[in-house]
Amino acid sequence: MSETLLRVEGLVKHFPVHVSLMDSILRREVPMVKAVDGVSFTIKRGEIFGLVGESGCGKTTTGRAVIRLIDPTSGHVLFDGVDVDELPRGEVKAYRREMQIIFQDPFESLNPKMTIYELVAEPLDIHGIGATDEERHTLISEALNDVQLIPPEEFLFRYPHELSGGQRQRVAIARALILKPRFVVADEPVSMLDVSIRTEVLNLMLDLREKLGLTIMFITHDLAIARYMSDDIGVMYLGKLIEYGGTRDVLDDPDHPYTQALMAAVPVPDAERKRGELPIRGETPQPINVPPGCRFHPRCPYAFDRCMVEEPPLMEVEPGHGAACFLYDEFHAGKLQRGRLPPDQAQP
Repeated sequence: MSETLLRVEGLVKHFPVHVSLMDSILRREVPMVKAVDGVSFTIKRGEIFGLVGESGCGKTTTGRAVIRLIDPTSGHVLFDGVDVDELPRGEVKAYRREMQIIFQDPFESLNPKMTIYELVAEPLDIHGIGATDEERHTLISEALNDVQLIPPEEFLFRYPHELSGGQRQRVAIARALILKPRFVVADEPVSMLDVSIRTEVLNLMLDLREKLGLTIMFITHDLAIARYMSDDIGVMYLGKLIEYGGTRDVLDDPDHPYTQALMAAVPVPDAERKRGELPIRGETPQPINVPPGCRFHPRCPYAFDRCMVEEPPLMEVEPGHGAACFLYDEFHAGKLQRGRLPPDQAQP
């Protein structure tokens, strides 16, 4: 059995922008939002793969395309060696049972008109699981026990508005896991929760990973949470994966200037330490108007002529650690300092 559970190859998702009637009549080219533009990565069985980056970089779209909540424009998703796009129609439903998602906002993802029992039972209804009411009741109670909503009888017939935010997210986790999936996309599952209960939910997910043998794709913009949760990590920028590797390798020794900038922006609990100026400039370009060459070059302090016309491939810096930067070897070897360039590579 391969140690890789999920392999994503060249995943692309472009969204057409609404155009006017006149544009349609004249058949003008429809502009596209390049939300995800050629992303590739692998996730090993039983690991948590963190996907990080600024808001709008394509993290959530990647997660939804992987589990086919939205259809990708192109690319391949191989789950346990099987190309999902090539599955016969009759087998797609079984595939969906193997891959579930925990949405970011438990206030929006739970139907306020349904009881907790009905919400958690809905996946069982869809997949025809549970021959009797007693069996279904047992499965639902076990799921609530797993997410530490104890005793389950106190929660089964409540409505979402009667629960706290943390309890709602536990219900969302129970609903995702009641089908015993092998792979879960966790889309910023604690970003809408109070800071005081985030650690409880994160520890719950780590415990469930061990108990159920889950493989998780954990989407977040918080690098501290990514460090706490993830075995491996991928950094996205403007629809592209620009660095990947073991979590400690990437966050402690980042090779891409964007990852370096993200780490420089992380607050440090040290009153004596002075924060320097961030090493990047400007705002993130819009995904409808992607810059030529390296997408990061308009903000990069190390950019030189080649960066403006040629897109760097994702190159391996060391075994298991790669970066999409022409200067990755200089960064890794410590030949460059922030804000400085070799004389032959300085911008004109």
